[in-house]
Amino acid sequence: MAHHGSAKDSIDRSLPVLTSSNSLENNESSLRVFIDDKIKEIDSLESDETFIVANLDEVVERHRCWHQHLPRVKPFYAVKSNNTPVLIRMLSALGTGFDCASKAEIQQVLSLGVAADRIIFAHTIKPRSHVKYAHTHGVQMMTFDSEGELSKILQCHPSAKLVLRLRVDDSKSALKLGVKFGAELAAAGNLLKCARKLGLEVIGVSFHVGFCCGDSMAFMKAIADARHVFDIATLLGYQMNLLDIGGGFSAMKSPRIRFDKLSKVINLALEEFFPPDCGVQIIAEPGLYFAATPFTLAVKVIAKKSFMEEADEHNACEKRSSVRQMYYVNDGVHSCLHYLLVESMAASIHIHKTIESGEKKFRSVIWGPTCDSRDKIADDYWLPELHEGDWILIEEMGPQQQTVPDSDPRPI
Repeated sequence: MAHHGSAKDSIDRSLPVLTSSNSLENNESSLRVFIDDKIKEIDSLESDETFIVANLDEVVERHRCWHQHLPRVKPFYAVKSNNTPVLIRMLSALGTGFDCASKAEIQQVLSLGVAADRIIFAHTIKPRSHVKYAHTHGVQMMTFDSEGELSKILQCHPSAKLVLRLRVDDSKSALKLGVKFGAELAAAGNLLKCARKLGLEVIGVSFHVGFCCGDSMAFMKAIADARHVFDIATLLGYQMNLLDIGGGFSAMKSPRIRFDKLSKVINLALEEFFPPDCGVQIIAEPGLYFAATPFTLAVKVIAKKSFMEEADEHNACEKRSSVRQMYYVNDGVHSCLHYLLVESMAASIHIHKTIESGEKKFRSVIWGPTCDSRDKIADDYWLPELHEGDWILIEEMGPQQQTVPDSDPRPI
């Protein structure tokens, strides 16, 4: 079991990322011991430091599960979800590709030893300097969704291997990307004709059903739409060989839709529209699928308020009180927990203390440390009474981004 707390392996504000790797059989208990020891160390120094633990065994398990359920689909990890170096190194060792959305993300991935041909520049609106950087450093695959982007690519990276991004139905997703990115299906033919006129090579189609997709049939329809574009491309003289089914996957404990159920629909759609002998490589851009569950944030209660409220007859219970508690901790939505600002995301909270049988619980609010009233981690949570100096563990908090000026911090 090792840990890394150098600036090189930090997340925002130089927050240390400790890494734990054990046999899967004893993983959970060993992880708890690891966290316990770190908390004791910080308390002994009278420090208010927070820390993140990365459980690398969970990354390996996520990778195994992916190949079990989607054996034909090669994952290209979406770096925007969490660009912690230790995670990228692990995924690189496991053989994944990488979806980069900016020059900074390409720089980081290349600096960690990843070959350029394992990167797709999956952003349809790219600054010219970023396209030129990709060209200089051998990153060939990149997406587009407009004639303007094709003209830019012609000038800055004429040898690029292009992937047309379609706009698909993302109405059942927590974060809808179609309002900003993707070409309408009806416009695909004209874009392919434009690319051909400019002498650019289009190798495939991509789409994204949105962050935390809640409808497996969105993938079915999107894959069918992609097949239609492939057929148009064939008539125009293209021989496309890549389908990128994007992101929208989740491995969190309470997903909108279970990964195994989602994968069954995807496999059926691929079998119908892109059978194994069709000569098309299938890739995807999972982000939270790999990034969410391995990470646990430990925060400390730095202040507390108590006040009386009217009893709620629907929650009447002898173990609960009408006292409302408000706790303030030393991290929040303007730092490691920024993903909570996304609608439908909630913190997975565990108290780091022994709870006695029959102990009273109080309706509680957990606030971050800033002056912003939006800096709220949890509301209406029933918790045993906590005190200043107690610790709270927030699990499944993988969406993270180091401070990189030209990168996109949204979890995908």
